[in-house]
Amino acid sequence: MPIKFQPLFTLSPKLVGLLLEIECVKEKVKHLPLTAKILGSLRESAKLMTTHYSTLIEGNRLTTDEVKKVLLHKGHFPGKELDEKEVKGYYLALEELEHLVARGSPITEKVIQTFHALVMGEGKKRVKPTPYRSGQNVIKDSQTGGIVYLPPEAKDVPGMMKGLIDWIAYQKDLPCPIVAGIAHYQYATIHPYYDGNGRTARLLTTLILHLGGYDLKGIYSLEEYYARNLLDYYRAITVGPSHNYYLGRAEGDITQWLEYFCKGVLEAFTRAKEQMEKEKTKGSPDQGKILRTLDPKKRKVLELFQNYEVITNQQVIALFDFKARTGAKLCQTWTQEGFLETVNPSRKKREYRLGRKYQKLIFL
Repeated sequence: MPIKFQPLFTLSPKLVGLLLEIECVKEKVKHLPLTAKILGSLRESAKLMTTHYSTLIEGNRLTTDEVKKVLLHKGHFPGKELDEKEVKGYYLALEELEHLVARGSPITEKVIQTFHALVMGEGKKRVKPTPYRSGQNVIKDSQTGGIVYLPPEAKDVPGMMKGLIDWIAYQKDLPCPIVAGIAHYQYATIHPYYDGNGRTARLLTTLILHLGGYDLKGIYSLEEYYARNLLDYYRAITVGPSHNYYLGRAEGDITQWLEYFCKGVLEAFTRAKEQMEKEKTKGSPDQGKILRTLDPKKRKVLELFQNYEVITNQQVIALFDFKARTGAKLCQTWTQEGFLETVNPSRKKREYRLGRKYQKLIFL
């Protein structure tokens, strides 16, 4: 049975101001000129930075350049094998997140459990959703050994997670950044696994923002904000009079945490806007108007056309992790809309190129 979750917070003047600024930057980014090539480059850069900083928070030793070499060029660094597996796992989880957003998938417990399995899966693409912890875990100070936080008992975790998922699903009036911030806080509060909770919480946060229309085309990273303000992160998320969940944390006021979180969203959005403003000065023709007509799936498939003039059903299926019938139906719909044109009509090896209207997005 779900354990009902009712967060306590106040829409303080500071929080309201941050939300208004987030909306302002979001709207500016929406109308900035860009090209498909630049968009693809910024998206890939954001994924690499997100992977680096999210694993760095957990103690990963790879530098930004090393992460890039491991993920994009199959680089290897002796003595850092575990670090390599961590970044590969997180990168795969981000790719799964992109698939979920492109499909408009709802947030479920299976989604969260799959994120965790990928994060902990040492770079394996095919994983089984991870069951929640079966015993008590304790978060201790690495230097003093003192207890920092004692999460809920294992018997309460399934009901609390069901309650969190239900709460997320029924939030129609709260601003999306508030929903994402509360979900991050509550997931960290429940601490449903022995390890990997922080990385999974950050993935859940990003998924909520992206599904809620706060994706900024996938070109920002919240994780850098956390990593650069880690002490503030721990201070903000520490709520209640005791380290024991059952002694006040559930009833704690999380306004301060939400102010910290929304400040991070604003900083990440602002940084993304500044990056796009730099790119627009490079003289490439603006493709923003036509790009804004494309849904997330179409924007995602443009990444294939960056490398291939002609693509197949199988590539689309693999890109979104669709079933064969779903992928074929999607390509058929896109062909009818003029987004794709059929090159090879063979049912077994049907091939497509971009429709004439959209070819200028790639072939400049």
